[in-house]
Amino acid sequence: MEYTINKKIFSILLLLLLVITFSIPARANNLPDFDKDGVPDYDEKEVYFTDYENSDTDGDGYSDFVELINGYSPHNPESVKLEDNDQDLDGLSDRMELNFKTNLIDKDTDQDGYEDGDEINNGYSPTEPGQIKLEKRIEINTGTQVLGYFLGGVKMGEFQVSSGKPSMPTPEGHYYIINKHPKAWSPYGLWMPYWMGLGTGRFGLHQLPIWPDGYREGEDHLGQPVSHGCVRLGIEESEFLYNWAEIGTPVFIY
Repeated sequence: MEYTINKKIFSILLLLLLVITFSIPARANNLPDFDKDGVPDYDEKEVYFTDYENSDTDGDGYSDFVELINGYSPHNPESVKLEDNDQDLDGLSDRMELNFKTNLIDKDTDQDGYEDGDEINNGYSPTEPGQIKLEKRIEINTGTQVLGYFLGGVKMGEFQVSSGKPSMPTPEGHYYIINKHPKAWSPYGLWMPYWMGLGTGRFGLHQLPIWPDGYREGEDHLGQPVSHGCVRLGIEESEFLYNWAEIGTPVFIY
């Protein structure tokens, strides 16, 4: 009799265990993962805005996890990289949406009446209602001859530059843009379009210089340290950065 009772109790406990086991959603990294695709439910709902009940949100035959880990959009059935997809058509790629922690499927994350892409293009936060400016900064690596520009801590892009030659190196350090001029004159006898002065104004960022006879210097030297200490940028890149960076923008040179 005792054996029979214990056997019944064991069967009941086993049944309860099976019910509990199969009623709890699968977990990814010890976090709930209802559709068992390897992406936690929280991330599906709050980060990627995918369907946490469907392992393949876009129905392309690849799970959300596989697409994300390989850099593809889990929202687009076409084979498109995150940086090339703009699911909500707000002017901000899905990659940038993830970087700025905005909603990939909602044009206006903070619901302030302005699309995320427009806010980023004008330097405002897309996640907070109202006109809240994001900090801009510029970093210049003289070793790799690369300039990167950042908004709100997110790297927006990079350009190849030419810094000072070994005998006249670009000073390293933390500076701010102190002045700007669309066509500054250099003491070396040439024009420096889209000038942005740094430090005391004795050096700065500018477009490839132009001699009075119209000859543009350094077009084939970008990526090499050849200047007298300034940081030279390409034609389109210098104009873009001149319009993007305000006076007071911090510049880190190393």
